[in-house]
Amino acid sequence: MLKSQVFRLPISSPDDTSALEKLLQSGVINAEDIVAVLGKTEGNGCVNDFTRGLCTLAYKLKLAEHLGISGEEVEKRVAFVMSGGTEGILSPHVTVFTRSEAGDAPAKGKTLALGVGFTRDFLPEEIGTMAQLDEVARVVREAMADARITDPADVHFVQIKCPLLTSDRINEAQARGKKTATTDTYKSMGYSRAASALGIALALGEVDAADLDDAAICADWSLYSAVASTSAGVELLNCEIILLGNSEEFASDSRIGHSVMQSSIDIDAVLDAMRDSGLIFDGLPGEEETARVVNIFAKAEADPTGLVLGRRNTMLTDSDLNHTRHARAVVGGVVAAVAHDPMVYVSGGAEHQGPAGGGPVAVITKI
Repeated sequence: MLKSQVFRLPISSPDDTSALEKLLQSGVINAEDIVAVLGKTEGNGCVNDFTRGLCTLAYKLKLAEHLGISGEEVEKRVAFVMSGGTEGILSPHVTVFTRSEAGDAPAKGKTLALGVGFTRDFLPEEIGTMAQLDEVARVVREAMADARITDPADVHFVQIKCPLLTSDRINEAQARGKKTATTDTYKSMGYSRAASALGIALALGEVDAADLDDAAICADWSLYSAVASTSAGVELLNCEIILLGNSEEFASDSRIGHSVMQSSIDIDAVLDAMRDSGLIFDGLPGEEETARVVNIFAKAEADPTGLVLGRRNTMLTDSDLNHTRHARAVVGGVVAAVAHDPMVYVSGGAEHQGPAGGGPVAVITKI
C-alpha cells in the first residue's frame, strides 16, 4: 500500500525554498519521498518568463543538497512543473507532492494517487505535432500505471510541462531542412500545449486516434481532454508529467475530484469539482469546507469568439497584455472567491483542455 501527500507552500520569490526547508528540517517531509513540485511563479508566463527556470533550479538544488546527489540525478526522479503568471490576486506558491509506503495503513476506499513520467526530448520540428502527441500518450499511460490506476474515470488531473520553440531552435531545424509547426515563438507555446493535451485525451480514451492528425492540433476545438492541464516553457525539451487520481491501492489522507468550466466565470463548475472531491455543502462552501481544501488547479483561456456569455470583451484585442494574462486573472478571481484563498493554481492557455473558452478544474481535499 502506498500513500501520497500534498503540501502547498507560499514563496516570496521564484527562488524561495525556505518553506520547504523548514518541513525538511522538521522531518514533516522526507526528501526521498518528493516526486513532483508544481509551482506558480510571478513572471509573465510568456516565452521570456525565466522565473520558471529559476524556480526549477532553486528546488532542484535544494533537493540535491538534502539527497546528496547531483542536480542531474534529481531531474530523473522528480517532475518539476513551473507555470508562470500570477496576475490579479493569484499568490505565488509551490505544491509539493510526496509518495511513500503506507505500511499497514487501513484502506480508505479510493484515495489520492500519484504517478509521474518523463518523455524523451523533442526535436524542434516535433513540437506541436503528432510526434509529441503520441509520445505524451505513451508516457501518460505509464504514469497511470505508476499511480496504480486502471480505470481512466479515476484520473482527475494530468499536469504537463512541455517545451516551446525559440528562434535558435527554429533556425537549427531549418538548417537541417526541417519545418516547424510555427515560426512564431509565442504561438509555439499553444501548439505544444495543444499536442500535449490531445496526448492526454488519447491516452485516456477521450478522443479517437482516427480523429487526430497534425491539422487537428490547434484547429479542431471539438477535441479536448476534461482533465488536461499543460504549460509550456523554455527551460526544457521534453515533457514532464504529473498524473493525479484516486486509487484503492493508495491509503492517502486526501482525495481529488474535477469538473470542467464552460467559461472563464463558470463558478458552478468549481463548486462541482469541490463536491466531486468529497466536500458536502449546499450553496457556497463555508469555512469548515474550505479549510479542508489542499489546493485548486484550473486552466484558463480567452474564448476564441471574443465573447463570454454573449458579451464582448477585449482579451484577444488588447495589444498591451497577452490574453493568457487576462484569463489567469479572471479565473483566479473566480476560484479564489470560492476557496476563500488566493493561493490557488491557475494556468493560462487551455488549447484542447476543456471546451473552447473554458477549462478543467480539479480540487484536492483532506478526507
